[in-house]
Amino acid sequence: MSLLDNLNPEQLAAVTLPRESALILAGAGSGKTKVLTARIAWLIQTGQVGPGGVLAVTFTNKAAKEMLHRISSMLPINTRSMWVGTFHGLCNRMLRAHWREAGLPQAFQILDMQDQLSAIKRMYKVLNIDAEKFQPKQLAYFIGSAKEQGLRPKDVDAFDEYHRMMVRLYEAYEAQCQREGVVDFAELLLRSFELLGANAALREHYQQRFRYILVDEFQDTNTLQYQWLKRLSGPQGCIFAVGDDDQSIYAFRGARVANMSQFERDFDVQNRIKLEQNYRSVGNVLKAANVLIANNKARLGKDLWTDAGEGEPIRVYEAISDQDEAGFIIDRIKKLTTEEGMSRSDIAILYRSNAQSRVVEQALFNAGIPYRVYGGLRFFERAEIKHALAYLRLLDNADDDNSFSRVVNFPTRGIGARSIEQLQDLATQQGISLYRAIPLMDGRAQASLQKFAQLIERLRFETRGLGLAELVDKVVVESGLLQHFEADKDGEDRVENLKELVNAAASFAVAEGYFQDTAATEMDAEKLITPLADFLSHASLEAGDNAAAAGEQAVQLMTAHAAKGLEFHCVFVTGLEEGLFPHENSVGNTIEAGDGTSVEAVEEERRLMYVAITRAREQLFLSYAQQRMLHGQIRYHLRSRFLDELPEDVLKWLTPKRAHIASSGWDALDAKSWNNTASFGGGKAYTQKAANRPYPIGTGVEHAKFGQGVVVAYEGEGDDQRIQINFGRQGMKWLMLSLAKLSRV
Repeated sequence: MSLLDNLNPEQLAAVTLPRESALILAGAGSGKTKVLTARIAWLIQTGQVGPGGVLAVTFTNKAAKEMLHRISSMLPINTRSMWVGTFHGLCNRMLRAHWREAGLPQAFQILDMQDQLSAIKRMYKVLNIDAEKFQPKQLAYFIGSAKEQGLRPKDVDAFDEYHRMMVRLYEAYEAQCQREGVVDFAELLLRSFELLGANAALREHYQQRFRYILVDEFQDTNTLQYQWLKRLSGPQGCIFAVGDDDQSIYAFRGARVANMSQFERDFDVQNRIKLEQNYRSVGNVLKAANVLIANNKARLGKDLWTDAGEGEPIRVYEAISDQDEAGFIIDRIKKLTTEEGMSRSDIAILYRSNAQSRVVEQALFNAGIPYRVYGGLRFFERAEIKHALAYLRLLDNADDDNSFSRVVNFPTRGIGARSIEQLQDLATQQGISLYRAIPLMDGRAQASLQKFAQLIERLRFETRGLGLAELVDKVVVESGLLQHFEADKDGEDRVENLKELVNAAASFAVAEGYFQDTAATEMDAEKLITPLADFLSHASLEAGDNAAAAGEQAVQLMTAHAAKGLEFHCVFVTGLEEGLFPHENSVGNTIEAGDGTSVEAVEEERRLMYVAITRAREQLFLSYAQQRMLHGQIRYHLRSRFLDELPEDVLKWLTPKRAHIASSGWDALDAKSWNNTASFGGGKAYTQKAANRPYPIGTGVEHAKFGQGVVVAYEGEGDDQRIQINFGRQGMKWLMLSLAKLSRV
């Protein structure tokens, strides 16, 4: 069988291109891996290049292994000598071969993220640096960002004293790494880039050797990766770039979709081939994806198509609440698996934020449906949640040594490992818990440990009489966990998860009949257990049960980001509400387009929605909720603009499509329900009286400038009273009620 068999005309054109740089726009499910491997095999088979003259870059080790496996199945060659791998893997290979020229010891070691943080902490101890003010994770992020832009300490623009200090720490970190003969991941690429720039003979050697350079997922390259490719290819370079600008969703990691347009200019690309035939999804799914993504202005343009037929319509469900949304998903999964015989592992539930998984997980747990959280931990297994639960367990039982050990120095409070060892020795000798052994300590260690004990006792006292959700809220805030993760540049998901824990407590309290005016420390007469202890037991059971055994069929849960590259027979995309998907951080913000202009940040959110839609092979369900518990409050959102951008002829609304979300049942809620809503972050319930709210929460209103929106909150009293409104595309706005001139919709 020929290598060129089973290629469609566009794939064939890409595989058999002459030696010139080309951009292959490979749509979702269009067979890009097939094209890449066939291109390499064809070049070798036709004698245009030997195996050693090809360099292929992928973004994961798994993809690199898959590519090598496919090549070896096509040609009778040994692929061990081929340079196929990730950017980091290839740069490591180059530096191993030229360690002396790169200024490295022959046996240099590579630091992973945890190793890097440990190295920074050791440096802090030597330099006596305040780890609270200059957090190790923040410095690691600062260093990584600088290196990804090709910047050494001397090149970084430090515009204030804080950043000048970060630059000095970057310089000290570099010196320590050089002294110890270690490199972090970002250093691999930067050191290799500098090596090629400083050593002309070496640069020319590789430019002549790698006559053909192929790059997968080109839209995900960052600034330094693109510059490395340019330097490696040279003036006569030939780069075969395969990518999809419509699936560029990693700007937060430094990915620069503008590299695709920049590549066409820098390499005078004459060939732009579009792979538009999709082999994954039915026609209705592809039509929805095409129409949606056409709303993005900064794109190279293509339309996916298939000969597989239109398939079933895309079903849309408007839920009353997030609990209702989860219930709908469970009902559909049961029908899919029992009536249609679909495997659970062929079903995926996607969401924008990890915190959203909690409600779905609970519904799956209650229904006895096994599930897996892809690329992450289940809600109650996440580190930040386990930290919060440890504090709660200490309030309920101070003799819990496991919980004590977990949080006694988290967030860090200057209690070292040696102090803990001494405390453990005392506790063992006396036959008591670690907590009760604290008074037996002496010296400086005792003072630090005593402060921790005082924190626990204060929290125990101050939470007496609070409802369960308020108690959890207060502990998360007063323990320092929330502040710790808010200060972490990569801590956004963890903050959202902590806030979701408050929602979990509120939902549990309602489900179990514990009300806000029932103290979480009081014993329930029927259950002979406190609400807090009951909730902690629930968390432990949910964390331990419904974990799918190895090889067992399980529903797949994941974020839309984690779903990239995967496909499923049936996909549920949940939480399609303004502020959630698209995320509120994107609304109203702009990002660089790469040609001197800027585009709305919401375009990346739309690309993420495009990725989510194109994961579905045959069945796609889209859902949103009129009201959702967020941060301990019931919030009312408009449905996502993305739903309104989809073509109506491919949609089947399972609930009546509304022109907008009206007050929908809010007026039926009694005042007590509203008065008992906990406000996350303050640790106190707040009261809002209906008499002071001319537009009840959830009411549709119209503003002369911002258009239609939904009332979500109030603050203040009298002439100073402000109203918060979600205006959808215009974002969330706080307005002075006396000046807003609102009208009901």
